[in-house]
Amino acid sequence: MKHPVSSSDLERLEQERVDADEAYNRALTALDRAVPAPPALPGAPAPDDHLIPRLNEIWKVVPGEPVPPARGVRTRLAGFVWRLVGPYFERQQAFNAALVEHINRSMAVARDSSAATAALSDSLRDYVDAVSRFHSHLIVYLQQVTLYVDTKDRRAAGGLMTVYDPAIAAVSDELLMRWESMVAREQRFAARVDAVNGGHDDIRGTLAVVQQSTLTLKRELERLLAAAPSSAAGAEPAIPRAGEPTIDSYKYVGFEDRFRGAQDDIRQRLTDYVPDFAGASDVLDVGCGRGEFLDLLRSAGVGARGLDVNHEMVEVCRARGLEANEGDALGYLQSLPDGSLGGLFAAQVVEHLEPTYLMRTLDAAYHTLRPGSHIVLETINPACWYAFFASYIRDLTHVRPIHPDTLQYLLTASGFQRVEIRYRAPYPEHEKLQLIPPDPNAPDAVRAAVDTLNGNASRLNALLFTFLDYAAVATRL
Repeated sequence: MKHPVSSSDLERLEQERVDADEAYNRALTALDRAVPAPPALPGAPAPDDHLIPRLNEIWKVVPGEPVPPARGVRTRLAGFVWRLVGPYFERQQAFNAALVEHINRSMAVARDSSAATAALSDSLRDYVDAVSRFHSHLIVYLQQVTLYVDTKDRRAAGGLMTVYDPAIAAVSDELLMRWESMVAREQRFAARVDAVNGGHDDIRGTLAVVQQSTLTLKRELERLLAAAPSSAAGAEPAIPRAGEPTIDSYKYVGFEDRFRGAQDDIRQRLTDYVPDFAGASDVLDVGCGRGEFLDLLRSAGVGARGLDVNHEMVEVCRARGLEANEGDALGYLQSLPDGSLGGLFAAQVVEHLEPTYLMRTLDAAYHTLRPGSHIVLETINPACWYAFFASYIRDLTHVRPIHPDTLQYLLTASGFQRVEIRYRAPYPEHEKLQLIPPDPNAPDAVRAAVDTLNGNASRLNALLFTFLDYAAVATRL
């Protein structure tokens, strides 16, 4: 089965082409550098014949006239001496004649050799020049052959494109129309999926409410049945007390399940607070809800109990084997003796309290806590506008947002020491307003505009998207 050419195949082919070009250029450069320069050929030396005429003149040592007959004593003496030395001079003259003749013949040969050497040198010089010109033409040819091949390939490719361009365009148009059809189908499918998911969320929320209402009705019916004999005996009906659970308590349990998060998620978020109560006992979790933090303290070996005004929340905790009481924070704290608690924790509670009630609760907590114990109060961070608009105003039971500085002051005013503000749940960086990367090559006006936009985006991020929650942690000294 043939597979279509992928992008990795194209990258591999392109890399092979680049490597081949580099190897070709290296070889061509090496060849160009290896071409030898033509040598400087010497000219043929001329034979030295300036003494030849002189040798041809002085080679005779014996006069050419015959010796006259002896007539006098001097003449006879000269004849006698000539008869003694004459043969030697004649031999010397014969040697001189032979030597001069040899030199004359050698000089003729030397002149012929010099002429032949000059002709050979001229021929060799012409040949070396021709070889050098050949090397130059060869280098130029090798430089041009790649371009020649490329232009032929381009011409062939151009011819192919002339033939296949209409077909490719038709296929592209067909693929584009099919892609647009697929996009439209995907959008319709996504809309249907969103609608189905929305329906699932509604069904899930409705089922949660039905389940909680069923449990509430069951518990209330059991309680009414248990109280029926006393009513039949003439006992007066009980008068509802402030904070007494109502038949609608289950609704806030469903609200917690839907908007605050699953129990595992809440447990994960509250894990960081467990070390603040390490080694403590008699810890009170005010607004314990479904008991996530009580479960964490139990796993850490810390004795704790919960308190919540919502009857259904307390029932959920008790169903999980956790100790929990029903009631309001101020009344419960005022009922305890001083120094009876080893710690107090309240997550997402203080924003539900009226200011006067909150301050009285903090005073009561100070007296109820033992020296050295910690109080931890977590709430929504209203300094983060996203947290205020997305979380705070969603819950109808919220009374007043509390700024971190305000809660820190209230704890200090109530007598607590070492008050620390811990910011939690940072807003995801990838969802904040993104900054424009600066371009050093851009004009000054563009860079100034980018700096202004980035500065405005940073200020908006500091107001809108910071930390969603914070915790005020203090010590009772």
